[in-house]
Amino acid sequence: MVDAALTALIGILLSVTAGAAIQYYRLIRKAQAEYEKAREVVEDVVLSFNRELKRETEKFDVIAYKVEGNTSKIESGIKKMETVEKKIAPIEEQLSTVSKESLGEAKLSGINAKISIIEESNNKLKTQVVSLEEQIQKLTSLPEVKPEPVIHIKRDKALAALTDTEVAVLEFLTTEGAKTAPEIKGKVQLSREHTARLMKKLYEEGYLERETGKIPFKYSVKKELEKLLSKPEITQA
Repeated sequence: MVDAALTALIGILLSVTAGAAIQYYRLIRKAQAEYEKAREVVEDVVLSFNRELKRETEKFDVIAYKVEGNTSKIESGIKKMETVEKKIAPIEEQLSTVSKESLGEAKLSGINAKISIIEESNNKLKTQVVSLEEQIQKLTSLPEVKPEPVIHIKRDKALAALTDTEVAVLEFLTTEGAKTAPEIKGKVQLSREHTARLMKKLYEEGYLERETGKIPFKYSVKKELEKLLSKPEITQA
């Protein structure tokens, strides 16, 4: 009788232990899934930030290059002005020590004419320096970097590296407009995680654009690729 009760008690303990272990395993799996989801979101945010930082860095490099070039021009103009001033100084000293009677009206007129020419050149240099300074001030407004011309490519070449599923996603977005990964999941008939990875891959490879204002992100096909998908090539007979 005691043995039967002990056996029953052991069975109950084993059942409770097994149930607790199963519940604990489910909690671990759920926590792991949440961790993977959070990690993907963080990776996407970091990637978007890095791209924006790279664009701003390129704009800053362009401004720095232009400012450096204009600075060199200003320094060259200042050196020319200093040279002209050095040439004018001895002439002014001579004029202050020599009277009109010793030079004569003709010589004095010639010297005055030369001084006028030198002063005119000096004024032109000053005008150029002021113009260059105004250009530098305009450059501080971070001009937009003009994109390079788009090279048109054929549909087959553009989509050659993609799988049938990836092409189907691009065509779906071209027809339906911007969608989130959960909205695309039903179209491709894949799991949530698989769909999220697929959309991230197409974005990183440059096929898609992404709205990062809220989560989940909305994806849309880039304009150039959208033209290829919406206008299939005409094959010759």
